[in-house]
Amino acid sequence: QVQLVESGGGSVQAGGSLRLSCTASGDTYSTMCMGWFRQAPGMEREGVAAINTGSGSKHYADSVKGRFTISQVNAKTTVYLQMNSLKPEDTAKYYCAAVRFCPIGLYAGRLSTMAADFRYWGQGTQVTVSS
Repeated sequence: QVQLVESGGGSVQAGGSLRLSCTASGDTYSTMCMGWFRQAPGMEREGVAAINTGSGSKHYADSVKGRFTISQVNAKTTVYLQMNSLKPEDTAKYYCAAVRFCPIGLYAGRLSTMAADFRYWGQGTQVTVSS
């Protein structure tokens, strides 16, 4: 089992920035696919960013490209999500997720709909952006 713990959520005004972090522990692999998903009330859980911790390849949903950046530290068990130019529509609970191998659909640009392809999940952290 892999355990994921997120931190860094909070409240910010539109245009502001937040950084989320996720640390994996337990039966982690030397390389994994780690991602960030978000879910607003009444909405489906959608993927926003993912990274292959082995190759370093990164994937983003169209809605966050140019504003959000996913990165990893050298140990490859911690990933960050730097969120800039936040908008009220970014308000959601953000979840860290992981799976052993990055699903093929990720490379076809289908990250936003791939929650079911990730096996391990954190408890989530709330991000609220006010206008």
